[in-house]
Amino acid sequence: MGGEKIYWVNIMLKQLKNMRLNLQNLCRQVALPVLMALALTVPVEANAVTTRIKDIVEFEGVRDNLLVGYGLVVGLNGTGDTLGNSPFTERSVTAMLERLGVQVQNAGLNTQNIAAVMVTATLPPFTNQGARIDVNISSLGDSTSLQGGTLVVTPLVGADGEVYAVAQGTVNVSGFSAQGDASSVTVNTPTSGMLAEGAIVERELPFDLSQLSEVRMALRNPDFTTSRRIAMAINEHLGAPVAVAENNASVKMRKPDGFNGEIVDLITDIEQLYVQPDQMARVVIDERSGVIVMGQDVRISTVAIAQGNLTISINETPQVSQPNAFAQQGQTAVVPRTDISVDRGDDMQMAVLETGVSLQTLVESLNSLGVSPRDIITILQSIKTAGALQADIEVM
Repeated sequence: MGGEKIYWVNIMLKQLKNMRLNLQNLCRQVALPVLMALALTVPVEANAVTTRIKDIVEFEGVRDNLLVGYGLVVGLNGTGDTLGNSPFTERSVTAMLERLGVQVQNAGLNTQNIAAVMVTATLPPFTNQGARIDVNISSLGDSTSLQGGTLVVTPLVGADGEVYAVAQGTVNVSGFSAQGDASSVTVNTPTSGMLAEGAIVERELPFDLSQLSEVRMALRNPDFTTSRRIAMAINEHLGAPVAVAENNASVKMRKPDGFNGEIVDLITDIEQLYVQPDQMARVVIDERSGVIVMGQDVRISTVAIAQGNLTISINETPQVSQPNAFAQQGQTAVVPRTDISVDRGDDMQMAVLETGVSLQTLVESLNSLGVSPRDIITILQSIKTAGALQADIEVM
């Protein structure tokens, strides 16, 4: 009986081994298609052609506010305004001293240690009362430098005329100027500076984002295709039609039904979504500097381009003619020598660009002709006039 038990045990082990091999083969046959299917269904990570929604839109109400104020910078070392040439500075000094209890009417002020300045600042959204912001200082009068000056208390008002911050502190100037009897040197702009965290916020903006039931997004670069893609990405992420593209510049989104979180939580999730922005083909030209910027979607139809210049070069090389050393009479004379050369650009060739060529092909073809940036501007405008450039040209 013992031998039979061993025999059946060996048979059972072989069967278990065969079952294990069959199971491994089945896993291989099933796992590969499943993994391939998962690879097709898993969304591709964001690449160079996609960007986050937060980088291409601005949420309505979440914006900066501009502040401005008029003040005085004191403590300058003789580089301030000339009171005779800047009457507003003299009146401001008089008014400031009278508020401090000093009577200076008809006193004949003649100090050059004070300068009238404009103070500007940007109030970020949702800045709390008591927070500090940076301010910029710019001279108004004929001051030559604000180096070493101190800004006196200056209220900063918004567009509604209300005071939102108060600035005061030592002016930091990155430039300087120095001069002597015969020469002078100026580095950067010594008549402007800044105060790092030089203003204290006294009033908060009356805007409560948490009370909104819907929010609008404004596209930084308006485009109908981009606006629609943003709305589709939001709806797909939330699983409900809560976003709609109103036009090429704005997308409106409301809270989904049953969403118990705050609107801030919803915005945080939405701005991390990736979309592929789309832009109209455009060529931007700055004729003053000769800078040309072309988008990747710029295309042209079949066109032939030839570029040639007529160049006339005139070189003057005067030569001195001396009389013979043993000549009885003679005098030194200057004999003109003129060398004139004409280049008609005969070596220039005509290049043919086929239909639908890309930006890279266009640039390479123009470079092969030896075309300068300013000539490229003329060529692009001529191609546009001929109707072969499928893009808008924007001249700055």
